[in-house]
Amino acid sequence: MKKKVHIISHSHWDREWYMAYEQHHMRLILLMDDLLELIEKDPEFNSFHLDGQTIILDDYLEVRPERREAVKEAIANGKLRIGPFYILQDAFLVSSESNTRNILIGMAESKKWGDPVMLGYFPDTFGNMGQTPQMMLQSNLDTAAFGRGVKPVGFDNEVLEDNHYSSHYSEMFWEGPDKSKIFGLLFANWYSNGNEIPTQVEAAKEFWTQKLLDVEKFAATDHYLMMNGVDHQPVQKDISKGIRLANELFPEYEFIHSNFTDYLDSVQKELPESLGTVYGELKSQETDGWFTLANTASTRVYLKQWNTRVSRQLENITEPLAAIAQELTGEYPHDQLDYAWKTLMQNHPHDSICGCSIDEVHREMIPRFEKAHEVGKYLADDALMTITDNIDTSEFPEQAKPFVVFNTTGTHKSGTITLDIELERKTFAEGYPAKLYQELEETPAFDYKVIDTNGKEHPATVTEENVRFGYDLPKERFRIPYMQRYVSVTLEVENMAAFSWETYALIKGKAKVGRKEAPIVSNQGNLLENKHVKLEITENGTLTVTSKASNKKVANLLVFEDVGDIGNEYIFKQPKGDQALLSTHFPFKVEVIENSELLGKVQLTHFMKVPKSADNRLAKEQQAVVDFRYREAQRAEELIPFTIKTIISLDAVSGHVEFETHVDNQAEDHRLRVLFPTDINAEEHEADSIYEVVKRRNKVSRHWLNPANPQHQHAFVNLHTQEYGLTLTNFGLNEYEIFNQTIAITLLRSVGELGDWGYFATPEAQCKGHQSFHYALEIHGQPATRYKTYQNAHAWQVPFVAQQTALHTGTLPANKQYITIDGEHFAVTALKRRRHDNNLVLRGYNLADQETDLVIKKNNQGKLSLLNLLEEEVGQVEDTLKPYEIRTVGISEEE
Repeated sequence: MKKKVHIISHSHWDREWYMAYEQHHMRLILLMDDLLELIEKDPEFNSFHLDGQTIILDDYLEVRPERREAVKEAIANGKLRIGPFYILQDAFLVSSESNTRNILIGMAESKKWGDPVMLGYFPDTFGNMGQTPQMMLQSNLDTAAFGRGVKPVGFDNEVLEDNHYSSHYSEMFWEGPDKSKIFGLLFANWYSNGNEIPTQVEAAKEFWTQKLLDVEKFAATDHYLMMNGVDHQPVQKDISKGIRLANELFPEYEFIHSNFTDYLDSVQKELPESLGTVYGELKSQETDGWFTLANTASTRVYLKQWNTRVSRQLENITEPLAAIAQELTGEYPHDQLDYAWKTLMQNHPHDSICGCSIDEVHREMIPRFEKAHEVGKYLADDALMTITDNIDTSEFPEQAKPFVVFNTTGTHKSGTITLDIELERKTFAEGYPAKLYQELEETPAFDYKVIDTNGKEHPATVTEENVRFGYDLPKERFRIPYMQRYVSVTLEVENMAAFSWETYALIKGKAKVGRKEAPIVSNQGNLLENKHVKLEITENGTLTVTSKASNKKVANLLVFEDVGDIGNEYIFKQPKGDQALLSTHFPFKVEVIENSELLGKVQLTHFMKVPKSADNRLAKEQQAVVDFRYREAQRAEELIPFTIKTIISLDAVSGHVEFETHVDNQAEDHRLRVLFPTDINAEEHEADSIYEVVKRRNKVSRHWLNPANPQHQHAFVNLHTQEYGLTLTNFGLNEYEIFNQTIAITLLRSVGELGDWGYFATPEAQCKGHQSFHYALEIHGQPATRYKTYQNAHAWQVPFVAQQTALHTGTLPANKQYITIDGEHFAVTALKRRRHDNNLVLRGYNLADQETDLVIKKNNQGKLSLLNLLEEEVGQVEDTLKPYEIRTVGISEEE
């Protein structure tokens, strides 16, 4: 039998990268025009793989709407192979739910046209998620194709120290942490190994002699995959001629124009018993460590912060509130939410969210983030009004100003919330604005306090009264401008249940005095303390934090480290011999910002000086496209001020310490990190990843040459022993490193070029100007207690939500837990409605590597159904959760 060469035509379509989006977009129009013409004219042309992403169809038809029927016919005839995703995302830098919505929306979009290619397609993802096997199986996919993360071994049969991340073949099995297993296909010779097939005899002989040798080195069967295309590659119009010539020149092979469906079917029928298995996340662990591209997690941090902000808004605020409001209105904003999700996901391709494109690309991303965020806020506000208008507040005394606080996260949450409470308003219909302003400003002031529905007073601080302009936009009439008299209320909320609300009211009266707790801050700002934790600012400007529950003290925390960076947007590179500048070597000062029994804030200012940039050699090396590993540039001798202001916050009821660091960055070519040294001697650590608390080794493999070992995180990273541990929480700070028992969080990386295959200047990647970074710390005791800090880390990223309402009767109680989740290791990622029937959907995963109990209850609950990630019913819901299990539950209402 002849060996069969499967040639698949495709073009890997980076929507934006080394050119602005519209530059790529216009080239896409040419590609699609040529492709549709070729499909019509060449009957031998099997098909074209449209890169696994349906957004290409939207982008094309935006300009060529008249070609819709031609596109539809090409898909129906199998000539244009689409899906299953909406975009090709970076897996590690977008949330768990974003990865799922990419599949969910991508499948739905694909099926509007026809049948999607049932292949998890990750040709250029910068590393692959450990939970990919489980996610693919829960999406009705049993195969994934990928270009990075695994080291192919080949004919030399090298025996590696750890074969978890290497394979002797380009085909392999891939097993996730939950033991899910799928078939994996590695583009061992990249997804361009069959690009530009020659149609001239001599060129074809040379081409195929080498290409066949390359592919046979790794192939497990006699079916060889040749990918006819590469980044933004136009379709090869004479592909049929090239294939005919190859069959003439190499008669021992059969060359066919193929597609992934046929190729995968042929390969999987002939797999050898010796096929290997790779495990968990695939991040090129067995390579030299330079090209894992993990440093894209710290490139243009502002993009990551925006992405976190919008993700938390849609996933953790808007969708839960809209799901609750649906029970009152019967309506759920599916279309508006899909629009918001699509807009957000347009920023999720690897060259976009990774920050490794030209400046024009990333400028265009900000409006997309803003648009998706505004949609999320509008829908959340609408749902809030619906819910609060139906909550019974009639038990409060007359003249009370009721307001409702919501915890929209899937876990108990403690902290403080600040909201403005309107005391009085005068509409512009009542007089001239200036006069109304004056009348309200001259209104006598009162003392106020906060009570609940039982009349119990709650700890709160209330500001002096102020006056401002405001307006309402009723749905049924014209806008209503007004002047408003208001106060700001800061309320203490302790251990508020998941997915619940509690109603309070502001009333006139002097708050009780004589509370036992002292103000949080003392000793001129050098000491912050509550019932959980004690924090001291020491003589060198570092922190000593003591956990009262575990009686564990950790010293020398919060050290700022600045080093040079002569790398690029993809990869950090410290200059040879460069010594880190540490905040402990510079002066500092402490100021008290806020201090009460509820909340304490101090500002710790470090007055550092850093080199203004790299020296002149860097610009020359960049222009000459010198490999970053071999650059000789150093940091400039001129120093400039680099002031770091960090607001340290501690409230009365939570166990974590919050940090808000501000810099006005005027330096270039450098990296700023915050260090948290520990005495924790451990071989591995844990980090928040995609539907997984992933365990990673602290030490690199023997193949690793990169001096650094950057890693990805989402909400937290944890280092622990059997006695205690430290969990660091962040907001949009996706890069960390563990070294010398220290957790280092990257705050800022300033670089001036894109990198990769040429020189593309990116001055805006220097991230000059004001930058803010938010993170937090929590100490826990024995290992079993760390999971609560993980839950707290997730909840910390989501603020309490509050809404003022009026005194009225209603169908909803003043205080309620909407849904009860009894499972301490279950991390909720979604509470939403299913499109086709509006049933409630709850999704999450097991934080632990052990089986745990999970019971879900709702007052008007009907049937509980086990769903897959496409939200299709697949079985019954059990009361136990397997290790690392991703679980989606459908909840119908009682009839």
